[in-house]
Amino acid sequence: METDEIRRVVKQYSDLLLRIALTRTDCAADAEDVVQDVFLRLITKGPRFRDGAHEKAWLIRVTLNLSYNLRHAARRSNVPLEEAADQEAEAASELLSAVRALPDKYGIVIHLHYYEGYTIKEIARLLHIPAATVGTRLARGRERLKKLLQEESL
Repeated sequence: METDEIRRVVKQYSDLLLRIALTRTDCAADAEDVVQDVFLRLITKGPRFRDGAHEKAWLIRVTLNLSYNLRHAARRSNVPLEEAADQEAEAASELLSAVRALPDKYGIVIHLHYYEGYTIKEIARLLHIPAATVGTRLARGRERLKKLLQEESL
């Protein structure tokens, strides 16, 4: 990729990718690392895109995959209880924390739909799943989210 093209992509997508990574990781530093890794993969792999939508979908998909990998690697490591509590205290809001607590298959579609404004069809294309599956995951995710929030308020 040319330097100007890299600058354009970083400028255009940094905020979006950071918001997505933040909702899927436990802290801002991890989210920033994920976004840097996404851009590094873009530069090193040099994928060819059909159009801007394909480029954006690739960046989001890589962000989700790297965030998922980071979360699962963190679960396997031993984190002191105090550090885990500090990370939870950094959560932006009760709702965002609840969305993050959902299983990935629900949290990802809820984030993309409600925080990023994607339609069900767009999410289906991004995640390579049927639109009906996205609708089902949204409905089930909302139910789980409702239960989580009710449990926290008790």
